[in-house]
Amino acid sequence: MEPNESTATLDDGPAVSAAEASENPAPRRGAHAKARPVRAKRPVRRFFLRFLSVLLVTILLVLFAAYGVMFVLARGPSPTAQRLFVMSVRETSAAYFLADWFFTPEEIAAIESSGASAAEPEDTDTSLVRIGSTDGEDAEPANDYGLTDADGDGIILENVSGPGYLGYMMVVLDPGRMTFGTPSRFGGDGLTVRQMAEKYECVAGVNGGGFEDVDGKGTGGVPIGMTIVGGEIFYASEGTSYPFVGFDGNHILHTGQMTPADARERDIRFGCSFGPVLVSNGEPVSSDTLLSGVNPRTAIGQRADGAVLLLVIEGRQARSLGATYADLSDIMLQYGAVNACNLDGGSSSNLWFDGEYINSSASLIGDRRIPTAFLVAKEAQE
Repeated sequence: MEPNESTATLDDGPAVSAAEASENPAPRRGAHAKARPVRAKRPVRRFFLRFLSVLLVTILLVLFAAYGVMFVLARGPSPTAQRLFVMSVRETSAAYFLADWFFTPEEIAAIESSGASAAEPEDTDTSLVRIGSTDGEDAEPANDYGLTDADGDGIILENVSGPGYLGYMMVVLDPGRMTFGTPSRFGGDGLTVRQMAEKYECVAGVNGGGFEDVDGKGTGGVPIGMTIVGGEIFYASEGTSYPFVGFDGNHILHTGQMTPADARERDIRFGCSFGPVLVSNGEPVSSDTLLSGVNPRTAIGQRADGAVLLLVIEGRQARSLGATYADLSDIMLQYGAVNACNLDGGSSSNLWFDGEYINSSASLIGDRRIPTAFLVAKEAQE
């Protein structure tokens, strides 16, 4: 070794020259840290944890705000707001328990029964409906309703709107085209409105009556109350009166309380149990009877010339909260209804026409299965 040549010592190794050390430097501590998988994943893990934290805080804030709104509605100074809140949530199968957070069972019962003492609507006066009549002193020409069947298919579809709601009114000019949809048998799975329309080869339809739906988990195959299909009566006891809406053999819509004996006497061909009646024999039903919450709605009515009115209101959405029974009554009267009745609503409300749903459903689980539907055939039925 030359006298001027310095030496360097590698850890735990023999002495080497400085030149050799510079040509082969010792690895620095942490030189390969970037290759370690744990350190490489830490930024992703931190981002994920932060995202979850923000999401959790956001959800809690939304829930707190929602609770605050419900508290103000339920326990605020407005009796009207209290009634709307209680009836809106109690009309649903999934959120009815919310009323229990703010009211005792006795208070809920008092609110729900506030309109129970009102008189029941009279039986349907069939003489008020003159199907296909456009002349005579009591007749009302179709064009007097201010509607035009532009494409000549016998169906008119209109947008409807009001304070807090949007919806659709379908006018079926020939009541003979109305028919009824059900599954192949009751007691199993129901069908969606789309499936009903396709099964019976119909061009349009809306949902019909209520059905067993415990905790929102029903299969839609068991109707509640008297149901009539082809003149045959299901789910009814002799002598018991049911809220009912359906068509007789002359294509006239009947609404109101009805026993099986009443149905046979009036030659009811098809229909289902539901209510309340909205318009009776040309007059609006008392507002004392039509107390309700704000929800998605479906209703059916008939004009004096026989045309059938099918109404669906969207709800539980930012652009449309829903409608009350009184709203439905007002709309039906605007379109000339002499008789009209509320049908099952909420997430079941749907209007099918020409291969698609016209309304935006409130259902969070997709198109709901139901046991009954009022359908519009391609041509008049026998």
